[in-house]
Parts: sequence; C-alpha cells; structure tokens
Amino acid sequence: MKPENPTDPFKRAVASAVRSIAGDAELEVTFSPEQPMLRGKKVRLPLPSRSLPRDEVAAVRGAGDAYALKLAYHEHSIDKDIRPQGGDAAAIYEAAEQARVEAIGALAMPGVKNNLAAILTMRCKAHGLQDVKEQIQAPLLDVLSMIMRERLTGEPPPDIAKRAVDLWRPFVEAKVGVDLDKLKDTMRDQRSYGKLTRAILSGLELADEYVDEPEGEEETPEDSEQQTENEDQTEGEDSEPSEMETSEKEASEAGEDSTAEIEANDADSNEADETREGKRPMRPDLPFSDADRWDYKPFTQSFDEVINAEDLCDAEELTRLRNFLDQQLAPVQGLVARLANKLQRLLMAQQNRTWDFDLEEGILDTARLSRIVIDPMHPLSFKMEREMDFRDTVVTLLLDNSGSMRGRPIMVAAMCADILARTLERCAVKVEVLGFTTRAWKGGQSRERWLAESKPAHPGRLNDLRHIVYKAADVPGRRTRKNLGLMMREGLLKENIDGEALIWAHGRLIARPESRRILMVISDGAPVDDSTLSVNAGNYLDKHLRQVIAEIETKSPVELVAIGIGHDVTRYYKRAVTILDAEQLGGAMTDQLIDLFADGLSRRTPARRGARTGRRPRTRAA
Repeated sequence: MKPENPTDPFKRAVASAVRSIAGDAELEVTFSPEQPMLRGKKVRLPLPSRSLPRDEVAAVRGAGDAYALKLAYHEHSIDKDIRPQGGDAAAIYEAAEQARVEAIGALAMPGVKNNLAAILTMRCKAHGLQDVKEQIQAPLLDVLSMIMRERLTGEPPPDIAKRAVDLWRPFVEAKVGVDLDKLKDTMRDQRSYGKLTRAILSGLELADEYVDEPEGEEETPEDSEQQTENEDQTEGEDSEPSEMETSEKEASEAGEDSTAEIEANDADSNEADETREGKRPMRPDLPFSDADRWDYKPFTQSFDEVINAEDLCDAEELTRLRNFLDQQLAPVQGLVARLANKLQRLLMAQQNRTWDFDLEEGILDTARLSRIVIDPMHPLSFKMEREMDFRDTVVTLLLDNSGSMRGRPIMVAAMCADILARTLERCAVKVEVLGFTTRAWKGGQSRERWLAESKPAHPGRLNDLRHIVYKAADVPGRRTRKNLGLMMREGLLKENIDGEALIWAHGRLIARPESRRILMVISDGAPVDDSTLSVNAGNYLDKHLRQVIAEIETKSPVELVAIGIGHDVTRYYKRAVTILDAEQLGGAMTDQLIDLFADGLSRRTPARRGARTGRRPRTRAA
C-alpha cells in the first residue's frame, strides 16, 4: 500500500469544513500553488507544504472559511443593481460585502473567527501595512474594510495594521461615522447592508448615492404629459423668463447634452478597446460568447476534474517515473538542449538591441568623431544602449495525454516540454505545461448516470474529463520537474476531447496579466472518445474542435500554434506543422517558437537588419 502524503488528511479535513460551512456537499475544493479563487461551485485554496507550517495552515483554513461564508451568505442577484460599476468604489463595495459574510461566521463560530483573524493578519502583512507612516501610504480599501469589520464584530484591527487604521479613522468617522454605526443592524439583510454601503461610499465621495426605483404601477404617458403641463403652467404663473434667459438656458442645455454624448461615446470607445485587449473576457466580441448556441454540450460536468500532477500519485512514484523518463531519453536530450539554446539566443538578443545617440554622457560614439576633425569646437557625442520594450510573455504547452500517445511520443513530448520550459524561464518568459485526457475508458461515471436516466437521446459529451496541471505559469520549473514523469504512469493516458481542453487552456491564458500569450498544442490525432461518438454524430467532437479553434484564431489575443505527430493538424489550425517521427518534436517546437518571437521582432523593427522583412509561412510540412 502506498504511503499517504502527510498533507492529505489536512486537505480532506479542510475540504469537508468548507463544504459544511457553505452548505453544499457537491462543492469542488482543490489545492493549488496558483492564486486562490472562488468561481461558481469551485473553490481553489493555497497548496500547503508537506511539513504543514503553522502560517500555511492558517492561510488555507482562513481562505477556505472566507469562500465558504461567501457561498453561504451572499446572493449575487440581491444587490446586483446596488453594486457600483468599476473603479475603487466597486472594490471597496466587494470588500465590505466580504466583511459582512465573514462577520456572520465569526460571531457564530469561534474557530472560524480565529482562522479569519489569522489570514487577515497575513493579508495586512502582505500589503505592507506594518510599515505605514503616513495616511497616503495606507490603501483606503484595506482600512475601510477593517473599520467596517470592527463595527460588525467588535474586534479591533490586527496590531500590525492599527497605525494605518488610526491615520484614516478621524477622516472616516467625521464623514460617515453615523452610517457605520448602523451596519450591525443590517448585517443579516444583504440588500439593506448594500444600500448602507453605497451611502458610506457616497459620503466618502467615492460613488454616487444609490436611489431606489419608485415602486408601484408605471406612470402612463397621459399622466406624465398632464403633470408636465401643470408644472409648466405653475412656473409660468410664478415668473416669466426673458428671451435672453431662455436662449442662454437652451444653449447651456444643448452644450451639456453634447458634452454628455461625447463622454458617452468616449466611454464606449474605451470599453471596446479594453475588450479587444482581453481585459473583459465576457464581452460578446471575445471567444465563446455565443458558445451556448452551439450544438455541443457535456451530458454532465459533475465528474470532470482539473488536478495538479502531484495529486495523482505520491512523491516517491513521481521521482521513480522521472528517473525512468530521463534514462529513456538520455541520447536525445543533448540535441533538444542545443535547439533550445538557439531559441534562448534569439530571446536574449531582443532584450537590448537599440541605442540612443547624441547624448551628453554615456559611451563615446566613435562613428561621430569625424565631426570633431571637421569642427574642433563641436562637442563630443555619446550613445547609450537602451533596453528594448520586450513584451512580457507567457507560453502554454498543451499536451495530448491520450492512449495513442503511449510510448515514445509521450516520452519525447514530456522531455521537450521540460527543456523548453526551463529555457524560456531563463529568458523571463513564463511557461505553463498542461495535459488533457479522460478519467476512464468508455464513459466512466458520466455514462453510468446516462444509463441510469434511461439513455436520453443526444446526450452530448459522455465521458469524465481529466485536465492536468503539470506546471503552473507562476511556479518555477525546478519545483515541478518531477511532475512530467507522471506521463509515464501506466493507465493515465486514455481518451482525448480536444475542444474542451483548448477552451480550458485558453481560459487560463486569458486570465494571465502578460501582454503576449502563446498556446502551443501537441497532439497525435483527431479528438476521439468512443462513449461520446457512439451516441452522437460521427463528427461531433471534430466539429466542436473546429469551432473552438476558429473562435481563438479570429477573436482572441492568444496566439495559437499546433504540432501534429504523425497526424495532419494543418486541416484544423492555421499555424501548424506536422512531423512524422516523435524524435523531430524538439526541433519542431523550437522552430515554431523561434518563428513566433522572430515575427514579433520583425514587426517592431521592420527596417533593421535586412535578414527578416517578411513573415515565414504559417504552415510547414515536416
């Protein structure tokens, strides 16, 4: 029997506590080194170390309790019309609402109270509140949420944040102290609490005051016209404005309307620009906005999973599998490393390649010394190498983990991903390595549920997805090197449903802050899942993959490239290459990345070094 990871009992206990507090037994709780988050019915918590240090235990428990309380006591639909839109006001409103749900839990459960206090202290330390000496150094977002928490629970701010809060307290109390005193009475009424929060934001001049819509029957046009006539008549009786006053008023109103229209147009233009940059992933001009109208659907997503590689087997087995992978690929590692060095030289060359001339200090510009010969009174000219605007970049390698990749192809794919990830990291390029397969052959639990429900027609995708994170973008490669050995594990590689894997990898990229995002897919065949294709059209998965690729290639800022091993992927992807032997994979991956980065360089400096003035073909054969 395999020894249990020391953190597994702790993870199980935390997950059970989160589900219990949230009141949802189906809640999916995962642990990851990535940013903690709550999305729908999925909670991602910090990944604790094997030694379970006290501060990490507190962080995991506190984050879990905070998310669980949000699920238990917050209803988005209740205050959606109260919540400010954008800016600091929206962030403070969300923090105030989080303070409300946490206060409910802290007052009811002492253990939760301690966990939340611990993570609040850690958050204050991370935000540097212990070093605050002036009011301007303390963010009002943090301070106001702690003042509201104090009003709700009676608990003072953490010691390390006390000075920051005291610097802001006189200003906040003078402006909205009366409203703050009313918070505790509305704590159990989300809508009333939201309105009071809006009043606090209005008092601090951070948001417009919320005005309730009048209740009752809508006013009819006749009533409105009658009321207008009565008001006009009353105003006419009181005073009759002169023609000049009337003209000035009309001109002023026209100017205000024009200004408002211009501002509205500018706002729409800015919003459209943000959309094209990928900052608003749910806007309709970004990928998958109309995916609900596609004829593709999963029968159920209850059994799908996104899991870290280290959670699929213990550390000892990962080490053994990685050693096996290294032994098998020792003869070709040198070749791939040399190819990776070629890519590294290109990337490093882009870091510093331009000069500023005619400066008063710097490096003496010998090319301009002829000026001194002609005119001895001419001042010396200096130059300085300027760091080029090298756009921060993230690359995702999405590896097909289907059964047809078993053997040499998956070995080479794992090794190439490892070497290229380390190479790109040396060049300040973030790298993420992902894999996709299914949890079972022939449908798994999804098919069992379909059978139990009397086999409804056209069920859609009928298998349990397994999406694996081998290396997250923010985790150094040295910490995840063993994970790639998991691909050698017997029984891991099963079916491949490419379309949903692409959507998953694309979604992770879109959420990244980097300016440039590259998604490289490595596969050896078309999407195949016997369970799904046996009860749907024969091109069901193939059609969905084509739709997904078209959306990314035409609407997304993500640059998509594919490599097919013995399979012609050029019929799916615009930018693709097909190789016949897995041994060619390292060269193909390197060449594709070199093309992408070199193209970016040639677009920025089209007149430099005449070696590259046009783009290379987007599709090449092996």
